[in-house]
Amino acid sequence: MRRDNQSSESEFLLLGLPIQPEQQVMYYALFLAMYLTTLLGNLLIILLIRLDSHLHTPMYFFLSHLALTDIGFSSVTAPKMLTNMLMQTQSISYAGCISQEFFFVFFGDLDSFLLTSMAYDRYVAICHPLHYPRIMSQNLCFLLVIVSWVLSSANALVHTLLLARLSFLRDNTLHHFFCDLSALVKLSSSDTTINQLVILTVGSMVITVPFICILVSYCLIGATILRRPSIRGICKALSTCGSHLSVVSLYYGAIIGLYLFPSSKTTNDKDVIVSVLYTLVTPMLNPFIYSLRNRDMKGALGNIFRRGQ
Repeated sequence: MRRDNQSSESEFLLLGLPIQPEQQVMYYALFLAMYLTTLLGNLLIILLIRLDSHLHTPMYFFLSHLALTDIGFSSVTAPKMLTNMLMQTQSISYAGCISQEFFFVFFGDLDSFLLTSMAYDRYVAICHPLHYPRIMSQNLCFLLVIVSWVLSSANALVHTLLLARLSFLRDNTLHHFFCDLSALVKLSSSDTTINQLVILTVGSMVITVPFICILVSYCLIGATILRRPSIRGICKALSTCGSHLSVVSLYYGAIIGLYLFPSSKTTNDKDVIVSVLYTLVTPMLNPFIYSLRNRDMKGALGNIFRRGQ
């Protein structure tokens, strides 16, 4: 569909996933199950942390916010994608597309900042255990979360305002299943130099700076363990950091591969598939990673079941 005038900005067409029409039902059932699992799994984590007093620690405080963020992150894209697959439609309104882009950037950035806060918490717990209660005070935990929300909101707002000034006169077809920022900028008929510059600088900083901070934290953790090598110390470190490292690997692996090393000027099937990985798969796996690898979470879940009997 070609755009003839500004009124054509009233909607976009989302081509969705690169799947055959006869496979729509199967993939719809799969993605619906994944989305429901994401909701239930992350809600369960929030509930367990809320109900079990043993989990009222900085680590689980950050984890509860991460679970809430994962719910929001997957809810930005999955419901619209599932609706379009069910109704056999492809349209999304201009306002809906801009809103989707804002919340996608917001929750994506918030995930990144929360993972960084959790890495700092693990660094203090292992490298400065005697000072942990004093350093990781309730005030600092609240401050880290508030700063994460403010920075995420500011970055999302900047991208959204810059996007809102663009025109889309040539085409309104997005080769994606949601309103991805990079795909929208590529689609615009306006001069997108500023947008691309902001994406390259601010967007990259939001990804790379927290990632570097996480790497530094784990380098310091590794150095601390090597100074006092023991089987018990290594096992404790793996137990403490294993879940977080797994989530970091899933999250940053997909995003860095997609946004820092784009494949071409146009969105292709690889970009769409990788997007599914970090919008649906990663938020779904996080509850399993933290529940299956964490004795405290399994203990809290067992307590809940025992109370119900």
